[in-house]
Amino acid sequence: MKNSETIITDVLKLGDIKINGSRPWDMTVHDKRLYSRLLSDRELGLGESYMDGWWDCPAIDHMVEHIYSANVPAQLKPSPSMILAGIGSKISSKVANHQSVTKAKKNAQSHYDIGNDLYTRMLGKTMAYTCAYWKDAKNLDDAQNAKFDLICRKLQLKKGMTVLELGCGWAGFAEFAARNYGVSVTGVTPAVEQVKFGRARTKGLNVKILQKDYREVTGTFDRVVSIGIMEHIGVKNHETFFKVCDERLKPGGLMLHHTIGDNYPHDPVAMRWTNKYIFPGGMIPSLDEIVLASRSRFVIEDVHNIGPDYDKTLMAWHKNFVKTYPEISDNYDERFKRMWEYYLLTCAGTFRVHGVQLWQIVMRRPEAGPVYRSVR
Repeated sequence: MKNSETIITDVLKLGDIKINGSRPWDMTVHDKRLYSRLLSDRELGLGESYMDGWWDCPAIDHMVEHIYSANVPAQLKPSPSMILAGIGSKISSKVANHQSVTKAKKNAQSHYDIGNDLYTRMLGKTMAYTCAYWKDAKNLDDAQNAKFDLICRKLQLKKGMTVLELGCGWAGFAEFAARNYGVSVTGVTPAVEQVKFGRARTKGLNVKILQKDYREVTGTFDRVVSIGIMEHIGVKNHETFFKVCDERLKPGGLMLHHTIGDNYPHDPVAMRWTNKYIFPGGMIPSLDEIVLASRSRFVIEDVHNIGPDYDKTLMAWHKNFVKTYPEISDNYDERFKRMWEYYLLTCAGTFRVHGVQLWQIVMRRPEAGPVYRSVR
């Protein structure tokens, strides 16, 4: 019978990854306990063992690219503990609401309130923490502003319109839309630090930043937009989310949702590391889940996949993080640094091989109105 080291070594060879090899995507093992840990915990074990310093790789993004291009995870049979964890997670996701109003606030604050000193250095001037649009851009700030402008054009914004942004982050879009398109923006986020930052950056503009959950918003608006919130909603709340959109959107209005998306429904086992360390309560939606939850209220006018642009965005964030980390290293430990690098680089590799997508979805109600012509 093969031991754990032989099994993992043979499986990695399928992705052309050598243990202690010399190429950028090869893995250097410092602790041989890694092999049994990967067999028992797979994705969770891979991430935690990197945080613990058990292995290194010069280019984790390329390693992930090799792993998924060869479909390496499919070659590893789930351990009994993983099967039990998967069953428990699936039952829990169906029974419990891990993105209730109270839990959603705690989930958001656990990630977005860890320190603006980190995010201001990593994200650049726009403070946009979602996929940029690199079609004609040469740097991160230009690409993020191009993304904001693309959304404004898709929503056909005109001066004097009212816009509701569900999950406004640090108010980068709100500032851009108000300043460049003359619209009034109401943005909501449950994260305290985002509210403080957003209010300061939009002072003097026709912008309101509210510390609220999307379910707590009142009023009606000409346009509704969400940029990176649907990954935090959870499948149990998809219909509630679109009900809120329906109640907030004026007749004849348009809305746009910018979201990471998967071809398959949420896999709680594959997401265990990310849910534990980066995005508690995160659930990437599939397109059929979005359609199923929205079709009684809205029709889809346009779907635009810019997923490959997220690879470039994440690599730009990683470059900024590595460059500026010495300025804030006293605030975070080495394990956090390794966790954050692993997060950014594994995500970049996953988008690079189209493991997940980034969709901009334009919707409207099924009612009479002008023909919608999308832009790119």
